[in-house]
Amino acid sequence: MDLDDTAARLGVPVEDVDRVHRLAGDRTSAPLPARADAPAILDRLAVRPDDAAEIMAGWPDPGSPLWTPELRWLLDRSIALVRADLGGHGWLPPGPALPRDRGPAWRHLYVYAYLALVDVAREYHHDHGIPDAVSWATLADLGRNLAIDRRMHREGWPVMQSWLTLHVRGGLYELGRLQHHRGDTAIELHIPESGPLTPEAVEASLDEARAFFPRHFPDEHYTAFSCGSWLLDPQLREYLPGDSNIVRFQQRFALEPYEEPEGLNADVEALRFVFRSLTTPLDQLPRRTALQRAIVDHLTAGRHWHWRRGRFPI
Repeated sequence: MDLDDTAARLGVPVEDVDRVHRLAGDRTSAPLPARADAPAILDRLAVRPDDAAEIMAGWPDPGSPLWTPELRWLLDRSIALVRADLGGHGWLPPGPALPRDRGPAWRHLYVYAYLALVDVAREYHHDHGIPDAVSWATLADLGRNLAIDRRMHREGWPVMQSWLTLHVRGGLYELGRLQHHRGDTAIELHIPESGPLTPEAVEASLDEARAFFPRHFPDEHYTAFSCGSWLLDPQLREYLPGDSNIVRFQQRFALEPYEEPEGLNADVEALRFVFRSLTTPLDQLPRRTALQRAIVDHLTAGRHWHWRRGRFPI
């Protein structure tokens, strides 16, 4: 294939196409579910009706005029790229960011890749004795993130498409209130948008993880829980009461020495997760909660949030 021509037709840098070509190689892809089965699967994955309708409208049927040869190539090779790293737990972009305003095939190409990998992930889970309920709860993060992307007027997906490869490779599991991300010696904690971060809900999730990983991954030995987030920034304590859920979550962690992560802007991440908007002026953002007021007041004062990492023993 001509990588330069494919990149030009996709409207992306040729380096991105070359990366997919190299990482996927001649590895095996995976088929999408049958169109007739897709609505039920999307429902199991908590995909909202409006997002499901778009996905079905762009379905890659044979002969569909929406799917050019280069789009079909990228879909097939992206699936193969992610499947080749089954069991991996590192960040893995499935392919280049596409111009999503060109229609549902372009907008949801990586959703179709995810759907093709659902059965691959569930087979991996089954091989590790993971209950179906945990599998579906984990994989249903697709619907949550599509809904967030819609709320963000399509500003959210570039981050999320790499994030979601963790789920279909068996790298991450949703156990109660928290998502638990396999690592080397520590289980990385992530906080999905799913209700209050109460100490009781956090402790129940940690207890579940303490039993889950030795049972299903007995060859992996974890000594700590870890987290990297602007939510661990001690500056939040200037604004939030000492008994707030966020402060009590922070108090679990021993913080590592501060080091600004390359390419990560904590101010942007705070706006993304608290307001689900990156373009609304600060003086127009809502101030309904103590956390919303904290983010806005801090930034309005010309100060910045910091991404902090911490850990505590299992």
